Amino acid sequence: MQSLIDWVLSFQNPWLTEPIVRLLSHLVFAPIVAVAAPAALIILTWLERKIIGRIQNRLGPNRAGPFGLFQAFADMVKMFTKEDITPANADRIIYNMAPGLGVISSIMTFAVIPFVPGFLGADLNVGLLYIVAIGGLGTLAILMAGWSSNNKYSLLGAFRVVAMMLTYEIPMVMTLIVVTMAAGSMSMAAVVEAQSGMWNVVTLPLAFVIFFMAGVAEVGRSPFDLIEAESEIIAGFHTEYSGIKFGMFMIAEYVHMFALSFFAAVLFFGGWQVPFVDVSSWSGPIGSILGLISLLIKVFSFVFVMMWLRGTLPRFRIDHLQNFGWKFLVPVSLFLVIVVAVVIRMFAPGSDVSVAGPLSGLVPFGEWVALLVANVLVVVVSLFVVSRVARSSQDKGLRAVAAIEGVSAK
Repeated sequence: MQSLIDWVLSFQNPWLTEPIVRLLSHLVFAPIVAVAAPAALIILTWLERKIIGRIQNRLGPNRAGPFGLFQAFADMVKMFTKEDITPANADRIIYNMAPGLGVISSIMTFAVIPFVPGFLGADLNVGLLYIVAIGGLGTLAILMAGWSSNNKYSLLGAFRVVAMMLTYEIPMVMTLIVVTMAAGSMSMAAVVEAQSGMWNVVTLPLAFVIFFMAGVAEVGRSPFDLIEAESEIIAGFHTEYSGIKFGMFMIAEYVHMFALSFFAAVLFFGGWQVPFVDVSSWSGPIGSILGLISLLIKVFSFVFVMMWLRGTLPRFRIDHLQNFGWKFLVPVSLFLVIVVAVVIRMFAPGSDVSVAGPLSGLVPFGEWVALLVANVLVVVVSLFVVSRVARSSQDKGLRAVAAIEGVSAK
């Protein structure tokens, strides 16, 4: 944002003072994000139907417009024209607030995303903490919708969503702590700048995998889409919603998916950075355009992966989902935080401390190698522990079966 403000001020117009330009930039940037993020639903719904159609050997949308491109507009008209029904005994104020809060929370996450060098809504020094806080509003919207509907299926669906999101929020926060330690800052722009030499996905591959899996669960996409298990709880927390209010929950889901793709690209894939090219040093708009193209390619790659998972994998069972989160992802993420903290301290500075670490002379290449080795070590230890626990539980089961057979034989 600052680079854009400096470019406008370079015209030296007496009417364009810095306070006025800064105010105008925010007044322009906010509506663009507020409109562009939900408008991405038009592209993403068509793209998802086409991708899943190809995966399942179908054509997907092909009637409304060329290649079915107008299908999303037809769905939008349907949502606007459907009857808006409110249950008689619902808490009307909270019932009507929930869909809007869900959309607003998903849009607000874009405020701290660095799109190109120097262009982001707000360069907060606690940007990663802001992401976690705004994500809590989405959970609150779901709980409000389920509770206010005065429907037992909706309430059960909302409780299940909150339980799942709390489970997967912990490993996600742990991976954000890992990224913060590696970058030495919680600013999103600083995280991107810290990856100028090496992307975090190379040095912290396990942290990326945990973050992405937990993020997909937070968004409620397959195979973690227990929030909308039709065979168990009808449609979950939004059972009683129809028309445009139901459409707002759909918008919130797709915008959250879009935001998760941006976060994955920014935190682990260098954001707007291009491999072997320093676009931030380019003068003029060429560097910014190239950086934006690089970021969008990474973002839509993650969008494709999430759509691919939805068309391929079956849904988890709720007890398996919770066990996987609490008994595997949470311990592994905690172990990863401890190991990475030790490595970062050994190579300090690189992190902001007053006393240099014993291996500080090997920064940055030695630190990159050590972080990669640490991630591999955590994976090996975790798999070993899981295999031992699985073998022990299997042996207990076999002994129990043998004991029952022995009693029957006597």
